[in-house]
Amino acid sequence: MTAAKPAAGLRAVILAGGRGTRLQPFTINFPKPLMPLGDKPVLEVLMERLLAHGVTDMTLALGHLAELIKAYFEQKPEWKKKIHLRFVHEGAPLGTAGALSLVPDLKETFLVLNGDLLTDLDLGALVAFHREKGAALTIAAHTREVKIDLGVLDIDGERRVTGYREKPVSRLEVSMGIYVYEPRVLKWVKPGVPLDFPDLVLALLKAGERVVAYPSRCQWLDIGRPDDYRQAQELFTKTPGPSITSV
Repeated sequence: MTAAKPAAGLRAVILAGGRGTRLQPFTINFPKPLMPLGDKPVLEVLMERLLAHGVTDMTLALGHLAELIKAYFEQKPEWKKKIHLRFVHEGAPLGTAGALSLVPDLKETFLVLNGDLLTDLDLGALVAFHREKGAALTIAAHTREVKIDLGVLDIDGERRVTGYREKPVSRLEVSMGIYVYEPRVLKWVKPGVPLDFPDLVLALLKAGERVVAYPSRCQWLDIGRPDDYRQAQELFTKTPGPSITSV
């Protein structure tokens, strides 16, 4: 790790085992992390982002159509030269936290990322924030506006209408699917036991562990959402990210 690149040298676990149900029928026979952005899959774009921050040890946690993802990277010798790439495979779905039980030797601070993101998040700033706060777990957070295309009624206990809001917009801080973990968190992740990330967070809070949210105004799109995927294709065509040969 260097002062210039606080994320350098950390291990990264990329969760790439989802079924991509929101993008069906495209993902029935095609893994969501290989959905293309320009001439490369979103997973490769994300890995290039990690590499640009000095992260060279990456483990892909695979599930749905795992062999297609493995086959893709077997045809990419340039990746084997630049990073230490490993794979773990879920025999049955273990959830967004349970899959970490398959990854060996997570003994120091590490990153976890969903494998279907397009973002320019400053990973170094995220790691520095995590260490500054002394957190067990840091969640990268992004503010999104959620519009309800209906008239919303405010109603009291006697069913009287006390207010009316037409198509209100709420601003919510949401998880970006990018996290910094301390290894002690893994004691809540049991081998072979399904565990989703929200349940892990609640367990940590109950135990009195420090969980913090890193605020970011970065670009962030969730490729698993059809609207975000369309926007990502447009953005990436205009301003593609770094290539494996340039980082």
